[in-house]
Amino acid sequence: MGRSRRTLPEELLLLALDPATGTTAQPQSLDLGLAGAQLVELALAGRIAPDGDRIAVVAPRPTGDPTLDCALELLRRRGAPVRAVHWIGGPRLGLRQTYLSHLERCGMVHAVAGQMCGVLPTTRYQATDTAISREIRARLDSAIRTGVPPDPRTAALAALAHAVGLGKHLYPGNEGRSSRSRLRDLIRHDPMGGLVAHAVMDVQNGVAAQPRRSPAPAGRQAAPGARPVPEPARGVPAQPRRGPMARAAAH
Repeated sequence: MGRSRRTLPEELLLLALDPATGTTAQPQSLDLGLAGAQLVELALAGRIAPDGDRIAVVAPRPTGDPTLDCALELLRRRGAPVRAVHWIGGPRLGLRQTYLSHLERCGMVHAVAGQMCGVLPTTRYQATDTAISREIRARLDSAIRTGVPPDPRTAALAALAHAVGLGKHLYPGNEGRSSRSRLRDLIRHDPMGGLVAHAVMDVQNGVAAQPRRSPAPAGRQAAPGARPVPEPARGVPAQPRRGPMARAAAH
């Protein structure tokens, strides 16, 4: 794979980078999105292919991209096809920082050191060439505005952007509601992007952690007073859960 084209994880990260703060929007779900973007990029390169809700390696030869090749090798070592939701929900420590450092080496962003509260060291990232980010955003805007089916790469980018919750970052407020809806609808234009996007949302909704339940034996009824457990909604990115400390801090 040549380096003349930006990879989908790079584009998703640039899309999430907030030029005002130098931080990434939706940092927790973005990590899942980057893992999913790697799968789509490998599929576009002909290295993997969907097999139902699973991912199968079809051509294990390297792509030339070290980060993608690492993911490809891990998939190959699995032997059998792996469920997309289990792969994306696996440990991906440092993946976002890996791509930020890569973008810095490529000259697409530069790091700005700082401090939080005058004590804790922080690092912000600013795009060095805003034309790249504008071009990525323009592709999404065009697909949303025209309604013309986009190319698979743009469709997958839209699907992942929706899955990680970037819709409100890209198209905020009531005026952006219709654009957010169209962003979600673009999922259907790329099967692999749709598979991965739904897997990202399932991980956020806890579907990957839920064991498969066998049907109850005939004649056996639920315990009195037991409440049915609602299924997580598909197609809707999960909202962060707020614990007691977070609720107290908000007041």
